[in-house]
Amino acid sequence: MAAGGDKREAEVRGITSVELRAHNVASDLWICIHGKVYDVTAWAEHHPGGDLPLLSLGGRDATDAFVAYHPASAWAHLDRQCFVGFLVDYHISPVSRDYRRLLSEISRSGFFDSKGLVAPLTLLTMLFLFSASVAGVLFSRSTAVHALCGGMMGLLWIQSGWMGHDSGHYRIVSDPRLNRFAQIVTGNCLTGVSIAWWKRNHNAHHIACNSLDYDPDLQHMPFFAVSSKLFASLTSCYYDRKMNFDAVSRFLVSYQHWTFYPVMCFARINLFAQSILLLVSKVKVYNRWQEILGVSVFWIWFPLLVSCLPNWPERVMFVVASFVVTGIQHVQFCLNHFSSTVYVGPPQGNNWFEKQTVGTLDISCSPWMDWFHGGLQFQTAHHLFPRLPRCHLRKISPFVKELCKNHKLPYSSVSFWEANKMTIRTLRAAALQARDFAKPVPKNLVWEAVNTHG
Repeated sequence: MAAGGDKREAEVRGITSVELRAHNVASDLWICIHGKVYDVTAWAEHHPGGDLPLLSLGGRDATDAFVAYHPASAWAHLDRQCFVGFLVDYHISPVSRDYRRLLSEISRSGFFDSKGLVAPLTLLTMLFLFSASVAGVLFSRSTAVHALCGGMMGLLWIQSGWMGHDSGHYRIVSDPRLNRFAQIVTGNCLTGVSIAWWKRNHNAHHIACNSLDYDPDLQHMPFFAVSSKLFASLTSCYYDRKMNFDAVSRFLVSYQHWTFYPVMCFARINLFAQSILLLVSKVKVYNRWQEILGVSVFWIWFPLLVSCLPNWPERVMFVVASFVVTGIQHVQFCLNHFSSTVYVGPPQGNNWFEKQTVGTLDISCSPWMDWFHGGLQFQTAHHLFPRLPRCHLRKISPFVKELCKNHKLPYSSVSFWEANKMTIRTLRAAALQARDFAKPVPKNLVWEAVNTHG
């Protein structure tokens, strides 16, 4: 025992920040947590949150991101399997120190373990919406009723989206197997959206909030560009491809403030496509066949239900109604980030708190409207404490606001209407910049034809 301990102590060494930064690629990946340096190269592919968060923070201090996403018990594995040494020049900024203190107080108060009644009430609402929509299609001959049923299907998908969001961040039920079952049923089976795709995408978004090349939630070329920085044809570190700003992109982006809401009405199609692309890709997906089976269930029952409608016009109407209503949620996803501060490059561990606050926008609303926003109205608190059940976000937000005030950091909160206006202003500003012909891009026949005058 003593000999083993002496050997371990002998192997422990001091590591500088310069040396740490050199280990930032998939084949040689180190991170720092609370001054301890860990080699997570072999662990990255087994990481339940995916490899992207580790790659984004590779070679950096990842403490704030780690404590936000993991309970204290997660350190045991790292210490046992991945420990390399100590960061000799490790330091904690005042804002990080106060953030970790607040997180510790929230944890001691039991907020992370108290889930409230949000999940069971949402599940009951979803059951009602699904049953009513199916019953209306099967037992009514009224076109108006069928249109209403399409709208209810859209509302079902919205509530399912909130459930998928919650269950991806924390267990909505205590038993992990039941939590997994709830994920597959409410996500894959009822909506056709893979929970594995959502977790991979959403974890990357949280870690690199509003990074133009690391955050997939801002990578919507050729349809949208929230900043002229995207006109440099940046490379997406999520999709591993170049986001070309070519003639087609310029044309579409030039009118994005007009096309935003129409595109959001059918944004669900992109989620379908992204789910399928991930599940057939070579990317490692946990329980891939569960995911595929769940998505397959959706593509059996939904087309079958639509086919029960009496004619093609009503079938199209039903599908369009469900997509348009769900488009409200897609707009909500954009409001929290499109008009906030963006940057280029990977997240820096030493300013993780600051990036989360400047990259998010809260939506002010009355408590009785919390069901509508699904927790996204407290976006800043959610980004800082992603494991916190949404029933507690309203209680915690004042403490986050006070923390931001103490450190002279922005805490932005506006009405739903004002958030929409800010988003459109952001899109319009980038659209006008895209029309600047002083910055040429490769032309094609479509661009030439549309912009020919005389």
